[in-house]
Amino acid sequence: MYKLIATDLDGTLLNEEKKISDRCRESIRRLKEKGKKIVLATGRPMRGILPYIETLDLYDENNYVIIYNGAVVQSTRGDKILFSKFLSLAAYKELYDLSKHFSVYIHALSNDLVLTPKFNPYTEIESNINNTPVIEGPVDEIDPSTNIIKVLFVDDPEKLDAIIPLIPEWVKEKYSIQRSAPIFLEFLDKSVNKGAGVSVVAKELGIKPEEVICVGDAGNDIAMIKYAGLGVAMGNATDEVKAAADYITFTNEEDGVAHVIEKFML
Repeated sequence: MYKLIATDLDGTLLNEEKKISDRCRESIRRLKEKGKKIVLATGRPMRGILPYIETLDLYDENNYVIIYNGAVVQSTRGDKILFSKFLSLAAYKELYDLSKHFSVYIHALSNDLVLTPKFNPYTEIESNINNTPVIEGPVDEIDPSTNIIKVLFVDDPEKLDAIIPLIPEWVKEKYSIQRSAPIFLEFLDKSVNKGAGVSVVAKELGIKPEEVICVGDAGNDIAMIKYAGLGVAMGNATDEVKAAADYITFTNEEDGVAHVIEKFML
């Protein structure tokens, strides 16, 4: 019996208008009524998901979220941190040098800020999605006390496609590298991914991996899909995600998450 479902947001629980459909909201309400848990697992920061937490009535000390692709796991109120693992400022500088080598844009997420050496359209998308201000300035002039949660190469999808095979082995060994969207290639601490984040929540709640469902659509969802007792790919997921999944549901425009909840948890 499945007791917990962890779901990605963009391209998964959210439709193309970045909204949660009535059917998805109703299935989640019924799920909670049965005493089962839903966890939002996203690359977004906390401020970027608060409207959805409130919409789903998950804002309390007994519900958890996985944010920044697993770099932070916390209660939805934010009072209880189950896990956090950040990068160093030196890591940002190191990856900035690599971005210059590949001639791609870069930005980093700090606490409620997007930091970039050069403002660009892709950083603006990040800022708009999460309602997060952008600070433009030289990487060498960032305050040393700044928390660097994750670093992103941000650029045209074809450009990122071309550089991924060229990333040096030492970078792959040092960082967790995840494609969260066609325009975002993320670098996090090596221990960080959504699967590790879901495992932290499951242990906190006394739930076994085989009692967990994880649903997603992009490369950054693969770790949690592989962790889960039932790993689910959206109908709109990439081929790589579908290959990793146990089950393929409908698309995010067809209430794929609601279908999974109704079929396997209600």
